Amino acid sequence: MRRSSLRTWLLLSSVVFSVIVVGGISLTTYVILADGMQSISYDVTERLAATASAVVAGAARAAEISAATQGFAGSQAAQVAEANMGRQLTQVLNPSTTGGAEYALYDQNLEPIWYSNASALAPDQQTDRERTKVGSVMTRTIGRRGNLLAGLVGKARLAVAVVHEPVVLPGGHLGVLDVMYVPSTEARAIDSVRLPMIVLAVSAVFIMVGLMQTSIVWVLKLVDNLRKAADSIDAGRFDERLPDAGDNEVGALARSLNRLIERLQRRSEAQAHFVADASHELATPVAGIRGYTNILREWGAEDPTVREEAIEAIDRESLRMARLTGDLLNLLHADQGVVLKSEPMDLNAIVRNRLAGIANRWIEKDLEFVGPEAESLLMVGDPGRIEDVVSILLDNAAKYTPAGGSVFALTECARNMVTIQISDTGQGIPEADMGRIFDRFFRSEASRAAGESGFGLGLAIAKNIVDSMGGAIEVSSIVDQGTTFTVTVPRGHT
Repeated sequence: MRRSSLRTWLLLSSVVFSVIVVGGISLTTYVILADGMQSISYDVTERLAATASAVVAGAARAAEISAATQGFAGSQAAQVAEANMGRQLTQVLNPSTTGGAEYALYDQNLEPIWYSNASALAPDQQTDRERTKVGSVMTRTIGRRGNLLAGLVGKARLAVAVVHEPVVLPGGHLGVLDVMYVPSTEARAIDSVRLPMIVLAVSAVFIMVGLMQTSIVWVLKLVDNLRKAADSIDAGRFDERLPDAGDNEVGALARSLNRLIERLQRRSEAQAHFVADASHELATPVAGIRGYTNILREWGAEDPTVREEAIEAIDRESLRMARLTGDLLNLLHADQGVVLKSEPMDLNAIVRNRLAGIANRWIEKDLEFVGPEAESLLMVGDPGRIEDVVSILLDNAAKYTPAGGSVFALTECARNMVTIQISDTGQGIPEADMGRIFDRFFRSEASRAAGESGFGLGLAIAKNIVDSMGGAIEVSSIVDQGTTFTVTVPRGHT
């Protein structure tokens, strides 16, 4: 996917995400608001019903007194009282004075005897009135269904509640008063916040998209920097670095990648040195072998002295080539994973054997070689790999120790771990090179200046073997005084 299409995809994703989040919050807020207004309308209806019930009771008593004063008695008195009560209720209970509520009064037979408006009559709620009369308790029903979401696209439509309140009529009869409240005030309140809520939601979407795009541009800039760094590495250049300012995850990632680029740069430089060293190391023995081969071909084959000299030179130079080939094969095997054996062995015997071989190889330097004092040290492991590690460390110690110096190989067993310590009195390792001596192909400038041959592979191979054994290898060194390598590996079950 091209960068432009990725940016477009991220823009669309941020828009969709913002719409979903802001829309969900806005919808939830609206539903809570509408539900709250609906609850308020129910409370208002019940309060109006309680007030109207008290008004009806007072009007009934006043009408009875008025009818008795006028000399009416019996059923006639009840009829006159109901008429007087109706006129009084018309004056007191009307929509203009009671907040838009409508009222309807029913007698003991649940027949309407008074109502403020014909819309207050609800024939379909006769069952609810009967339940109110029988139980003498207030009941509430829904006179008109509402829709809480209607206000999102048009005018709000809240449910209209009808409260049935039991009341005492003239003559002591029990009737029912219906109170119906239309929540127009609450609906207008909902309608008044719809436009500001829409404006706020749209503004929130734009703000969220803007913030997310700012973050995306920042991330894409980092990706672009990564691409530049990758292109630089692919082109063989390691001069590109990522901006690593900021104490955050992105800064930490940039610093990690910069360290990776630096390691790759060092590895590339080391490989370049290796190619130069290998070319030099191979050119000399090849030239020597070819020269002595020509001598043998031309006239040296019949001269025993010349023939013997040529054979020894060819053998010596071929051994140098074999050593380089062996190092490269060991490196290849290390990359493929070290396969370890597990068998009993005497570590001290292996160390003493390798000391004898190294001493014979460097006999012209007249070095002092000191081996383990104990007779034996039994352990379980891979004797071949242990021998490889000891050989590499001893050969390095002898190589960088001047004539007349000393090389020490000591062993120790502590609990379930075995320690091998190889020390020398050689030139030491500069502090600046201590962190890189286990890198492949690395050779310090001091060793190059000293003219020592090598390819910078031995210590890398040794460390890979020790790590595969579950051990550790450490080094300490003082320039012009000597170096000590300490190898610690599990002893195993003997």
